[in-house]
Amino acid sequence: MSNQGEGRWIAFEGGEGSGKTTQALLLSSKLQAVLTREPGGTVVGERIRALLLDPMVIGVDDRAEALLMAADRAQHVTERVRPALDEGKVVVSDRSAYSSLAYQGYGRGLGSDAVRALCTWATRGLWPDLAILLDVPPHVSAERMRAPADRMEAAGEEFHRRVQDGFRQLAEAEPDVWVVVDGTGTVREVADRVSAAYRRWAGVDD
Repeated sequence: MSNQGEGRWIAFEGGEGSGKTTQALLLSSKLQAVLTREPGGTVVGERIRALLLDPMVIGVDDRAEALLMAADRAQHVTERVRPALDEGKVVVSDRSAYSSLAYQGYGRGLGSDAVRALCTWATRGLWPDLAILLDVPPHVSAERMRAPADRMEAAGEEFHRRVQDGFRQLAEAEPDVWVVVDGTGTVREVADRVSAAYRRWAGVDD
């Protein structure tokens, strides 16, 4: 279920090194939107984020990972996203529950249906109005990732391939929610594509 208030929630999605953080910042500035991120975005969420991404934390069960993501998301939506939407603001987030569908549902093999149900419960049915997928080939992602890798980045090539495939399947299944943007090229080139895709989705004239 999408938000029922006057505001709009736009989430940037994609694999590691896709450029989400940079493009979320640029679009939020252009739209004068509330900028946030998942995991994180709240005091509680930042603690959870540190645990989830710490490369020294090993042996985390896949279901435990999904539950930690859901806990972060519940706090984030309650504290940051829903209040902003209720005030009629635009929210731009670096990731959303859709990342859990790709990472834990497809990447970890937990199944998108099970993870979707968990995320829907955690957010009380609130999902982004628009998901912008920055699609980049694996070699570009690898070139952009900084060393040392965090726990998610170090999950392995096959894991990240499943995540990327998951994102593409999600976008194909919900074309009214997703727009896919070529994430290769310069920051400005990608930003121009993002802006054009957003304007088309929002029905805004040039």
